[in-house]
This record gives sequence, C-alpha cells and structure tokens, in this order.
Amino acid sequence: MSIGTTDLLYKQKPHYELLDGLRGVAALLVIWYHFFEGFATSGVDQKFNHGYLAVDFFFVLSGFVIGYAYDDRWKKGMTRSNFILRRIIRLQPMVVMAVVLGVIAFIIQGCEHWDHTKVPVWAIVVSFVMGLFMIPALPGTEPDVRGNGEAFPLVGPAWSLFFEYIGSILYAVWLHSLTTKALRVVVICCAVGLSFVALTDMSGAYSLGVGWSMGEWGFFGGLMRLGFSFGIGLLMSRGFKPVKIRGAFWICALMMAILMCMPYVTPTGEASVWNAVYDLICTLFLFPCIVYLGASGKTTDRKSEKICGFLGVISYPIYIIHYPAMYLFYSWVWNNGYSYSQVWPVTMVIFVVLIPLAFFFVKCYDEPIRRRLTAKLKSREATKNS
Repeated sequence: MSIGTTDLLYKQKPHYELLDGLRGVAALLVIWYHFFEGFATSGVDQKFNHGYLAVDFFFVLSGFVIGYAYDDRWKKGMTRSNFILRRIIRLQPMVVMAVVLGVIAFIIQGCEHWDHTKVPVWAIVVSFVMGLFMIPALPGTEPDVRGNGEAFPLVGPAWSLFFEYIGSILYAVWLHSLTTKALRVVVICCAVGLSFVALTDMSGAYSLGVGWSMGEWGFFGGLMRLGFSFGIGLLMSRGFKPVKIRGAFWICALMMAILMCMPYVTPTGEASVWNAVYDLICTLFLFPCIVYLGASGKTTDRKSEKICGFLGVISYPIYIIHYPAMYLFYSWVWNNGYSYSQVWPVTMVIFVVLIPLAFFFVKCYDEPIRRRLTAKLKSREATKNS
C-alpha cells in the first residue's frame, strides 16, 4: 500500500510526522469514497468521486519514505533479502487479518456471488489461500468468489498492496541502484504510460481507477500507476530540500479532501476525457507537491504531533480492514434498495467504529507480531555478521 510505508527500524532516522498524518487522512477519505460507491450506478454519477486517487498518493508517499529510509543502507550492507523481509514484516500481518475478516464477511453474506449464485466451499478455500499469499484472482475463475472481477475478492483494496510488493521488489532488485538521471527517465516513461492509460479510456470511464482487476488492461494500468508515483517519490527523496511553509498539514489535508471528493469532471454528464485530464493533473503534479510540502512541514505543538501520530498509526490497518465491512454494507443496501439518505446514520456509525477497531488491531495484533519478527530478523543478521 502502498499505505504501509514505515517499519519499526525507520525510527532510527528523523520522522516525517506530517506524512504519517496525511496518510491517515487519505485512508479516511477512501472509506467515504467506498461508502458512496455503494450508491453509484456508474463511474460517472458517484457523489464522492475521486477517492480512488488516494492509491496514487499512497504510492508517491511510499516511494519517498522508502527512498529516505533505505537508499543509504545499501552501501552499509543492506541485502535484497533483508529489505524484502522487512517489507513483508511491515505489510503481511495486517493482510492476513484482513483476509480472515474478508472470508468471515463472505460467509455471513451467504457464500454467494453478487448475483446470488452459490459459491462452492473449495473455491472459497482457494480464494482464501490465494489472498493470504497475495496471489491475484483472474476474472471469471472460481477464486473470483464475488463474481465482479476483483483481483482480491475477499479484500478488494489488497490489490494496491500487491503492487506495493511489486514496487518493493523492483526497488530492491533495480531501482535503488539507478542513478538519479536514469531514475528520472524511468519516471518520465511511466508518466507517458500512465497518460496513455487515462486518455485512451482503459478503465471504461476515463479515469485512473485501474489495477483493482487483473482483467484486460488492469495489470498494465496498475503497474503504470505504481511506476510513476512510486518512482517520483523515490526521485524526490534524493537530495530533498524542504521549503519553508507554515500549516503544512492542514493545507495538504484540505487539498487532498478537495481533490478526492471532486465530482466526476464532465461537461455533458457522460464519460469524458476531461476527467482523465483531471486525474492526470492530480497524479502527475499535485500529489507529488502535497508529499513534498508535507515532508517540508513540521508539527509545531504536542497536540498536532499526537493527531498526526494517531492518524499514521491507524492509516494502514483501517485501509486494509475496512472493506469487509463495506461488503456487508453493500449487501444490506442493495438487498433492501436503500438510498444514502435512508442509511447515512449507519455510515456514520460504521466510520466511527472502524477507527478504534483499527487502533485495536495495531496495538493488540500488528505491532506485537512485527516486534517479534523484527527481533528475530535482527538476531539473524547479528548471527550472520558475527
């Protein structure tokens, strides 16, 4: 994720508290995007329309933080396997929990496709195991247990974690060793590819909402989203020079809220290339600027430091665990034909409950497991180097 960008060892360097806070803000905005997704009839008429761009923001932030945290470690003995193990320790525990919650939600729904076709138990088991090991399902195959083409049908947002892993592998194998000039070329090429994805309507609605499915151009689209955003983040981390800015967190948070809740951009009410242009402006220019400004700013008091810290703590877990709740919410809404005006109090309750739930999973599950695994990794490294 894309969203899980820091590990316990990252605290060895000065911390970008504002980036933690902004990651949390983006994760909360994603939840509202998904709420409104349940009432949309197409990619054009959704009220809270551009929340899918949070993934591109996460990728920029991920590239920036990984570059900052690890670029100088390769000359000090960092190995590819150690880096990948650190990323697995950071990301995988919450992936496992999300898949478990996802299969529970699917069982509660009755083990059915969205069209109410029954799904055999063996297909659910296969989908569950594939989810645990981050293996995407192909549309129309048995592991596609919901029947709508999601790469990870038990936990929809896991597709971005799949690409996060790809980004981590590419960084370990290749990107970290590139010169700044060569990395700049890679970023430009990916920007061209991303523009091609958006402007040629690969999503079917002139948007960058691609990558969540492995069907058609989904993988290519997701790879271009990762390639540009992760790459530009890495590029910005090299020789980063902060600018003077006051109120960076509030300015950047407001910018993200405005950009992501923006209605579909169309002069006619139909799918329009102008929406693709909007998505590209956000991804190619505005999100890198927001990350840069966020990294430049500092918390000025204990209260703002606590806010950013809390948002950072819940950001990854709330992003990855909220979608099983969405599946149950969608099922309830669609089976009863409710409108948003009829159920908005329920959305508020779900939103409020998800925040302490995410905090609970971090403190009682994720952090203890990561501490234990990190200690074992350190012990293994010490033994190997002695």
